[in-house]
Amino acid sequence: MAVFSNRSKSGMFTVEERIEMLADATSQYANVTIDSFQGLTVDYCRAHEIPVIVKGLRAVSDFDYELQMAQMNRGLAGVDTLFMPTNPEYSFLASSMVKDIAGWGGDVSALVPPAVLKKFAERPSDHA
Repeated sequence: MAVFSNRSKSGMFTVEERIEMLADATSQYANVTIDSFQGLTVDYCRAHEIPVIVKGLRAVSDFDYELQMAQMNRGLAGVDTLFMPTNPEYSFLASSMVKDIAGWGGDVSALVPPAVLKKFAERPSDHA
């Protein structure tokens, strides 16, 4: 897994915090490694000899953009993309919605792993 550092977005959590939470959520899987990067995903893939990107799709609306990105990645670097549909139980989830609910003090315990819930609790509410 790779955490992208996007300069144009100000995320709720730092790259380091995101890596920490992902490490906690995937600790039971010995074959998962977590890294971070800046720049083009295909450059990261080339540098690490990664031939395939796995992306989850929540809805049909995600597919159009992700298909274009997959075709660009294939054209730029020969990196293929495997799309996996989400479990319908979670298809409505979006990080912005979860952050908003948590910011208003809502219960997101069923929506995020325990390490993420702990990080939310450590943050002062945006809406207090």
